[in-house]
Amino acid sequence: MSSHLNWMIIRNNNAFLLKKRNISKPFSTESSNLTNLSSYRYSGLVHRKTLGVVDTPDKKGFTVVYKKGKVANKPAKATIKRTMKAGARRSLWKLKNLISSTKYRRDLTKAALRRASAVLRSQKPLPAKKTRAAKKAD
Repeated sequence: MSSHLNWMIIRNNNAFLLKKRNISKPFSTESSNLTNLSSYRYSGLVHRKTLGVVDTPDKKGFTVVYKKGKVANKPAKATIKRTMKAGARRSLWKLKNLISSTKYRRDLTKAALRRASAVLRSQKPLPAKKTRAAKKAD
């Protein structure tokens, strides 16, 4: 089936939808959805080629999870994981080259870089809060 037909079938009912009150556009909890918005463009369920950026278990860097287009019907063989730990700038540069130079879903480049930056930012320790010294009363 085509991806458009699949999207028309699952867009209102699937296990990853997160509907809230007073929000017109539902969210998606798929792992391969870069923006967590339920839309055709970012859906990892309907496309042959998908892209996801997740945190590594050791909290150093991020992992890019993508599918091979040719074996999209065999999930075990289709999924490829690449871990990037070479530092923030180099890892983001490698991610951009992975997407753009191989022409693998170029439309997701900016969303993938934003997600990877957010993952890297979440791994940094919070700065220590400065405490004020109590004023001495004369």
